[in-house]
Amino acid sequence: MSDDNPHSTNGSANKGWLDSITQAFRGEPRNKEELSEVISDAQQRELIDPQTKEMIEGVMEVSEMRVRDIMIPRAQMITLDIEQSAEEFLPLILESAHSRYPVISEDKDHIEGILLAKDLLKFAFDKDKEFLLKDIVREAIIVPESKRVDVLLKEFRQQRYHMAIVVDEYGGVSGLVTIEDILELIVGEIEDEFDTEIGETDDIRPLNKSTYSVKALTPVEDFNEFFETSLNEEESDTIGGVVLRAFGHMPETDNEVEIDGIQFKVTHSDKRRIVQLKVTLPDSEK
Repeated sequence: MSDDNPHSTNGSANKGWLDSITQAFRGEPRNKEELSEVISDAQQRELIDPQTKEMIEGVMEVSEMRVRDIMIPRAQMITLDIEQSAEEFLPLILESAHSRYPVISEDKDHIEGILLAKDLLKFAFDKDKEFLLKDIVREAIIVPESKRVDVLLKEFRQQRYHMAIVVDEYGGVSGLVTIEDILELIVGEIEDEFDTEIGETDDIRPLNKSTYSVKALTPVEDFNEFFETSLNEEESDTIGGVVLRAFGHMPETDNEVEIDGIQFKVTHSDKRRIVQLKVTLPDSEK
């Protein structure tokens, strides 16, 4: 008996170990929906924090997107004219505070290059030095609308450029995309000192052509006017109130709800209120 018991115990142990391995393989997600469930379960069990979950989901989302889905539309591009003098374009640079600008000749379909704002520094202390935009613009990188976002991110990193001009199938300029646009899909909104400063007055700010960052305190009337929607203005004064009513309870960060075909995601909240929202419009919308 004494010889049998250890043997029986080892057999059970081996069987348990094999069962665990088998179960592990059986439990592997077979598609992205099941993988999302595994990630959500890991967050609920506090194996990962909400920020990590959001980044993982961001990576999964990016892998399915095309450049057309995240580009800054042509109409919102801030450009400089190749013939402009420093006195003419510097006020625009100071107002917009971007680090890179497409430089055009006739119109936005004629891109001459990209101006890096830092390249202007060498002229700042030498007023006698001749200055022409065409002499300092850098080559513009052109990518098609159909390019996969994850492939573009890899090229951004490998080739060390930060902005690309997006063209449609006919060669016309349809927008631009930056490495920051892609990274924000993964890690969330990236704010610098200037973003913080203007954020106090900008209730609605575009992230790409179909996604916007919206303050929860934005009046419903202003939201409807901006997005051409017809959300009920009598039941709630703010868009945060509309979202809260849709949830029926105080939502947590990363909770999502759909209202009239528009996707609302809570990007910042506390125990008492919703602070910030990410609003995603359906393809047919603005």
